[in-house]
Amino acid sequence: MKLILLGPPGAGKGTQAESLAKRRGLIQLSTGDMLRAAVKAGTEIGRKAEAVMKSGGLVSDEIVIGIISDRIAEPDCANGFILDGFPRTLKQAAALDELLDSKGTILDAVIELRVDDSALLSRIEKRAADTVAAGGTIRADDNADALKTRLMAYYRETSPLVGYYFAQGKLRTLDGMAPIETVAAKIDELLGTP
Repeated sequence: MKLILLGPPGAGKGTQAESLAKRRGLIQLSTGDMLRAAVKAGTEIGRKAEAVMKSGGLVSDEIVIGIISDRIAEPDCANGFILDGFPRTLKQAAALDELLDSKGTILDAVIELRVDDSALLSRIEKRAADTVAAGGTIRADDNADALKTRLMAYYRETSPLVGYYFAQGKLRTLDGMAPIETVAAKIDELLGTP
């Protein structure tokens, strides 16, 4: 099963992806983690990404797609995967479709977690407080100003993916405001028996 979780920052995508991956035996693929792993492994695409990252630039869609292509070809992805943090734009979504088509596969579903913007700040603040309580380091973007910036970017660049995947018949929308366990159960209900 190949899935994407969509939703604004703080919607619970990472939490649900991690839980879903465990329940279904899938691999959670974070583009940030994959970039760092490719750089560390010294792969050809990793060396390209490292050069861009060292110069302070944003890694191109071409490089990210290359890293995803390499990663999903690994044996642990044979059972399926959940993309976390990708695609973020219509251009990336089209490139992902082309990549999967070239590998003879398709996305099975795109799950959108809908949440109220007004509730996102309290979620971000709770995540920061929980991180501190656990002795961890707060993410640099877990604050009100960063959330506003991230929300603007989400609505400008990523929210058009809702229509894109709806048109493909792959979009499934859930109330992301429900408790974590309820959202997880609804995702399982949408996807059917593992």
